[in-house]
Amino acid sequence: MKTLIEFINEKQADFPYATGEFTRLLNDIGIAAKIVNREVNKAGLANILGYEGNTNIQGEDQKKLDVFANKEFTKALKHGGQCAAIISEEDEEVVIFDNETSKKGKYIIAIDPLDGSSNIEVNVSIGTVFAIYRRRDHHESVHNEDLLRPGVDLAAAGYVIYGSSTMLVYSTGNGVNGFTLDPSVGLFILSHPEMKLPEDGAIYSINEAYYNNFPEGIKRYMKYCQEEDPATNRPYKTRYIGSLVADFHRNLIRGGIYIYPGTTKNPAGKLRLLYECNPVAYLAEHAGGKASDGFKRTLEIQPNDIHQRTPLFVGSKKMVEKAEEFMRKYSKDFPDEYL
Repeated sequence: MKTLIEFINEKQADFPYATGEFTRLLNDIGIAAKIVNREVNKAGLANILGYEGNTNIQGEDQKKLDVFANKEFTKALKHGGQCAAIISEEDEEVVIFDNETSKKGKYIIAIDPLDGSSNIEVNVSIGTVFAIYRRRDHHESVHNEDLLRPGVDLAAAGYVIYGSSTMLVYSTGNGVNGFTLDPSVGLFILSHPEMKLPEDGAIYSINEAYYNNFPEGIKRYMKYCQEEDPATNRPYKTRYIGSLVADFHRNLIRGGIYIYPGTTKNPAGKLRLLYECNPVAYLAEHAGGKASDGFKRTLEIQPNDIHQRTPLFVGSKKMVEKAEEFMRKYSKDFPDEYL
């Protein structure tokens, strides 16, 4: 019955910047996650379902819970004092905290406060996904060198999944560990120590509705997944929830691949690099898996914009490598923006 904070305190020696500040930062994220979890669980009883009436920077209609989750995480991180700025899916610009404590904060958070919010009304798992960067020089004001950094610079990353149980999964680069919220005491308890992505799997997760717009490599890989071949445990099962956190969480435990490729209409795909792709790529790699855009490692992509999009192939190492093989062989003529 080890709690999240007890675990972090014990593991601080393994963290390259072993200070109590990181413990407090994770605690702030955990507190906001509990508040969001409370609202998600009573969504059908309170007036928090439906749309807010605004659109975010992505051009997507904001749900009431999107706005609520964004406010709660922003508030918790601002008052915690360890975070100097937030990059959020729901905010067009970087939110830089101007209170005296946060100005000296050593960390910057990139976050999707409520991933998969289109599933809220139908009671399907949704989540929060976050990336944590350590500032290069916390005595200076926040600038682009702190913000536009590849995933290899991450200090930590994680997600919270709100489902049949609520879990927080995170890594500081030394293993991946999962904590389940015990609602009777309000604490995250270590339930999934040293999570490992199976090297191979039998699940592929992709939105097949866009099949006609997929590059040829994806179409060929999907046919490969559907072929009968007992030696490679095919045909694979297809499972697609429509929430990156939920799909990735299932594959992390059972083995599989999640693919959100570019299409002929949207070569860069839908997912955002800084606060969706990088966090799950970081977790996948530290659990023994792999992540790429179909051609190159996700964590090595240099961002040029805080809301930059990129295709994503993430999951069991052998499955990602097989999908990359099809991309290299059949999608060489895909639009230059993708390559």
